Amino acid sequence: MLKYLFDLFLFTSLFIAGCALLMAYQTNDLLHLHYDQQAYLVFVFFSTLCSYNFHWYLSADAASENVRVKWTEHHKMLHVVLTAIGGAGAIWYFFTFISHWFWLAGAVVLTFLYSAPKLSFGPFSWLKHIAVGKTIFLSFVWMYVTTFLPIAIDNNHWNMASLLFCGSRFFLIYGICIIFDYRDRDYDKRDGIRTLITYFNEAGINNLFAGSLAMFVLSTIGLYFYGFTPLIMALLLVPGVITAVIYPMSKKNFSDYLYYFVLDGLMMLSSLLTLFVPNK
Repeated sequence: MLKYLFDLFLFTSLFIAGCALLMAYQTNDLLHLHYDQQAYLVFVFFSTLCSYNFHWYLSADAASENVRVKWTEHHKMLHVVLTAIGGAGAIWYFFTFISHWFWLAGAVVLTFLYSAPKLSFGPFSWLKHIAVGKTIFLSFVWMYVTTFLPIAIDNNHWNMASLLFCGSRFFLIYGICIIFDYRDRDYDKRDGIRTLITYFNEAGINNLFAGSLAMFVLSTIGLYFYGFTPLIMALLLVPGVITAVIYPMSKKNFSDYLYYFVLDGLMMLSSLLTLFVPNK
């Protein structure tokens, strides 16, 4: 029963939606943003729930040995229901921020385009043949929704600290996404999906991963010069250290629980760590 409930929580994307909510909350908190934060957090939760359930509904054939895919095959109607619920909630709260429609529309378009190549009709299936930067694109969407968009809605904190925080989050997520793409590289090759990981050899992938984490560390350390305390910086760096430690193991262990709980959870780990720490 516990395993069933955990799988339900994880594979319905309730977990990843919660991760997105916490990451957006951290942005609000650390950058001291002022706007209707509660409404935005609910918007992020419903939007993530909608987009991920939609994506997994279209991804039932990704890999037959994959535990999550097998779960999806038996719960496709649940994905449809959660996509509808998430979509309805996202649309409702979209109008709360209608004055910022331009920035919000960017989030909607970017999120849809990530799953669009999974559609098998019209121009959508053609997108996978040109999606060379799939990993970069996904990392940018996550950074955009959880970091850039709150800053844009607030519109009073366009400064170097905000830019460095965006960079720190982007490069951490990119490093994590590289691990996901490494696992999926054979499937992507068979399906004609172009990514940097399918082009690079083993050494190239390792260098790309190391470079991403190096940029993450540099942008995070840079926050010290713009008012972030050493403790906050250290807590922000923790998930990067864990990601580096996990990297060799993740290239051999393709467990869904490692990827969709541990690695996805690393994106929001620092959000939990800084939750009760003052940043003054």
